[in-house]
Amino acid sequence: MDIPGGQRGIALLLEYDGTDFSGSQVQPGERTVQGALEGALEEFTGERERIAFAGRTDAGVHASGQVAALSTSSAHSPATFRDALNHFLPEDVAVRAAAEVRVDFDPRRHASSRVYQYRLEDGLGAVARRPLRRLRAWQLGRPLDVPGMAAALALLPIGVEQDWAAFAGATPEGYSTVRTMLGASVERCGPHDVRVMLEATGFLPHQVRMTVGALERVGGGRLSPQEFAGLVDGTPGSAGPAAPPQGLTLVSVGYPSGTVEFGT
Repeated sequence: MDIPGGQRGIALLLEYDGTDFSGSQVQPGERTVQGALEGALEEFTGERERIAFAGRTDAGVHASGQVAALSTSSAHSPATFRDALNHFLPEDVAVRAAAEVRVDFDPRRHASSRVYQYRLEDGLGAVARRPLRRLRAWQLGRPLDVPGMAAALALLPIGVEQDWAAFAGATPEGYSTVRTMLGASVERCGPHDVRVMLEATGFLPHQVRMTVGALERVGGGRLSPQEFAGLVDGTPGSAGPAAPPQGLTLVSVGYPSGTVEFGT
């Protein structure tokens, strides 16, 4: 079914296992989340449309709350879009929900916040690796000092604009590296389960992974909380190296009230 003389916007709430994807953004000759989704859309509606994402995730990074948006002339309901796209999508990516939005809705530009979770498994010892979880967490042989890591995060500038270039990978010339961190926490959720949560208005390339990489050094006693906080004022990229990608998940993207409402 087509809409006479017009387009409409559909927003999608996505979940995917990033293990076998070369990231979210389409790349020639590579398997990507965007490529899979655009292929499913063409199978369903016959339309070749570029689908926009709220945030770019790297190869191996997962998502439970990525948001994407497309423009369509189809009159199918959002629920039909969800079900039909899932029919054509591979097993490692799914549309959790769909909603009608303004045709000019931009999932990246209109977002007010992003939340990422990074999971570490610590204290596993030299031989007690957990192969079934290796693609969901950064596995470490030694135990981490979680209170020390929490003390380090408490020293970060929260709720104010800050230049985070020291925690960023390469960025284009003229690209602003100023963001506002809205929240940062770490907790032990089990004997070998440590989770870092970061929320910001937006994140720079590799910012979460570089933050966790430095935080792991605090947990291992190689960096003090004060030294960690001091990394913010360093030169671009100096806070690295980044933590590996498999422990990272994009949990949610926030929007101003009334922008997009996903039903259950």
